[in-house]
Amino acid sequence: MSSVYTRQSEPQQRILRMRELTKIVGLSRSTIYEKLNPESRYYDETFPKTVRLGAASVGWRSTSVDEWIASRSV
Repeated sequence: MSSVYTRQSEPQQRILRMRELTKIVGLSRSTIYEKLNPESRYYDETFPKTVRLGAASVGWRSTSVDEWIASRSV
């Protein structure tokens, strides 16, 4: 008898760049950077942190962004 292994579906992790992030969260580029700046009055410690991709580029983990969106709609 053969057994069938079914893998539980896990969310696919991708790296989002700024253009895609702004569309998904509905915030402007400057607002996103304000949410990341601890010295800003708009700082949001729950906002997903950046992932360094190179010397001058960053991205965001799609799973972190999805979790942040879900936490805001509660």
